[in-house]
Amino acid sequence: MGKRERKVANGSQKPKNEKERKKVEILKDKNIEGTLSRIKEAEETAAESSEDSPFDPVSDDADDDESLPEGEFTASESVSELGQVSEDEDDIYSGDGDNPRAGSDDDGYGSGRSASDDDNNDGGKLDESENSREVLEESDSSEDEVAPRNTIGDVPLKWYKDEEHIGYDLSGKKIKKKERQSKLDSFLASADDSKNWRKIYDEYNDEEVELTKAETKLVSRLLKGKAPHAEFDPYAPYVDWFAWDGAKHPISNAPEPKRRFIPSMSERKMVLRYVRAIRKGLIKFNDKPKEEPRFYALWDDDSTVDRQGLAYIPAPKPKLPGHDESYNPSLEYIPTQEEVNSYQLMFEEDRPKLIPKQFKSLRGVPAYEKAVQETFDRCLDLYLCPRVRKKRINIDPESLKPKLPSRKDLKPYPTTRYLEYKGHKGPVTSISTEPTGQWIASGSKDGTVRIWEVESGRCLRIWDLGDAIEEVALNPLPALSILAVAVGHDVFLLNTRVGNNEEQENTEELLHFEPQKTTNDISASIVDWCQDDKHGGIRLKHFKAVSKVEWHRKGDYLSTLAPSGESRSVLIHQLSKKLTQRIPFKTKGIPVSTAFHPTRSIIFTATKKNVRVYDLLKQKLVKKLDAGVREISSISIHPAGDNVIVGSKDGKLCWFDMDLSSRPYKVLKCHSKDITGVAYHRSYPLFASCSDDCTAYVFHGMVYSDLNQNPLIVPLEILRGHASADGRGVLDCKFHPRQPWLFTAGADSLIKLYCH
Repeated sequence: MGKRERKVANGSQKPKNEKERKKVEILKDKNIEGTLSRIKEAEETAAESSEDSPFDPVSDDADDDESLPEGEFTASESVSELGQVSEDEDDIYSGDGDNPRAGSDDDGYGSGRSASDDDNNDGGKLDESENSREVLEESDSSEDEVAPRNTIGDVPLKWYKDEEHIGYDLSGKKIKKKERQSKLDSFLASADDSKNWRKIYDEYNDEEVELTKAETKLVSRLLKGKAPHAEFDPYAPYVDWFAWDGAKHPISNAPEPKRRFIPSMSERKMVLRYVRAIRKGLIKFNDKPKEEPRFYALWDDDSTVDRQGLAYIPAPKPKLPGHDESYNPSLEYIPTQEEVNSYQLMFEEDRPKLIPKQFKSLRGVPAYEKAVQETFDRCLDLYLCPRVRKKRINIDPESLKPKLPSRKDLKPYPTTRYLEYKGHKGPVTSISTEPTGQWIASGSKDGTVRIWEVESGRCLRIWDLGDAIEEVALNPLPALSILAVAVGHDVFLLNTRVGNNEEQENTEELLHFEPQKTTNDISASIVDWCQDDKHGGIRLKHFKAVSKVEWHRKGDYLSTLAPSGESRSVLIHQLSKKLTQRIPFKTKGIPVSTAFHPTRSIIFTATKKNVRVYDLLKQKLVKKLDAGVREISSISIHPAGDNVIVGSKDGKLCWFDMDLSSRPYKVLKCHSKDITGVAYHRSYPLFASCSDDCTAYVFHGMVYSDLNQNPLIVPLEILRGHASADGRGVLDCKFHPRQPWLFTAGADSLIKLYCH
């Protein structure tokens, strides 16, 4: 702001209005009287503070500003206030330029002073005051108007409960407490003053505060649970900030999909996993971890102290000194010079560490030269000493075995060798049972295939194919008496002629093949179909050696496995149409076995490391089972189709629960050599495995319909009876389709039947 310009009075100018002049004089008198009264009060306050102050009095020569305590009025401030214009005077002089101060000599401003003096003095003071108004900012807090009187700091008020004062002011003067009203005075005050109920005692500042009407309204609204300010509307209408102009539809107009209300298969498996873990006790609830002490005495001699962690062993105590360490030992303990010389010829370990000497007094004993070394060795022994005590627990080994049902309750199962089928001159590599259970087929490395009657052991028919037989498989349909035999690069489909006349006619009609005129068929390049007049059947010529043959449950499809065939290693043949096709999947790795699902159009392909499950209709990979063994050798599917057993060449038998996980549910290490075959029973809860260690294991495997209950696996019997030949033992095993019997084929050219 600029300076106020004052006009110089020339004595001729008069105020235009006489009322204005009188009003100015009255205001001047009031301003002067108020200023003088404030100066007088300031001087009295300064005199009292100088008398009561605990500090040394200030000399009279000092300035007035220094003698007065900080925060009081000074004379200079009061003089400056004289020159300031009140607000009422500003209102009067806010005209177009007519200033009564520039009038006659009676104003006190015109006489004895020039315009320049006014500009230099009064104008400067006014400028400073106006600039100070610009810097200072008004606060909207009511607490800033009244300075706090209590200066006790952040300490409890109860410390001043028994004192007469409550803190100190800036000059070090005690602030005395006000006298509290008695009950009678407070009652009379409430009766005389209608606003007494608004007064609240401020214990911190030691004063009574009267609440305003606005504050009482705010408190009453808070007590009623309303908003503090009456202007606030808690139920204001909602203002939608999103602009819907021109929007025809919301973000998504699609209905809720049904999958959001039905739990997914992965969620159901996760719930089952948690349920089984809770039942086994792997997941526990409300188990708070025990608080372990952070510190404990490392070498505490008290052996009764309970330790958390390592078993406690007290520190080994040093050996107590004997007669040799005495400064005045007996003469018999002091060695002669010859004995001392003989110590030098001894090993350092056997040499005594201290040679006793005799001194007249304890003061004559010199310092021990090995004291530091022995102390260091002692500390090193304590540091490196293994402080672990192995506790031997007396536990009955039988109690550690899992509680399984009695084998008597799990009967019937094969236990006794009942029949032997003799006739082959070489190792029997494969056997297969007929669906009715009356006949059994076998193939041997002597190049012959035989049909046996189960109950009598009679050999019904023999085929000599001239090469080692890899696999034989009888058709699963009782109406078709067809036998598939894998020999080298060929697969023979033979008529066993074990059924009635009608069944034999149907079989001959199905095995009749006429060469097709067109040679552009894709199957012709993979497999060559031809009629075998020598053995009476169909011959399938493959481009690679065939090792496995597997029938589909319908009896019209047949799968063959050629491990070295790469992309054409697994082929599926349709007998009714005489067609061949390969599976539309890439077999990653070398396949070793295949199997069809008992009820669905799914094929299992086992490589050396894992088992891949393919859906033939949807033509996609369903699941991959990771066995985690060295090399898979055989595979078998449970009649229900949800469980799979896999045998490996490291003697491990893996049980897979396909609904649970792709990892084995249980791994049985039962054989000491390679497992050559595994098999499920079609109707009884039994499964078996055979190995080159000349044994066959029979297990009880119950699969429950309840998904929350795990399969029950119990080892039942170890069947022995085959002899080893060229390091091979039992080469194949199959269950009887209707009875709890087991057939085993051995390298000793024998087939044995085990019954219950």
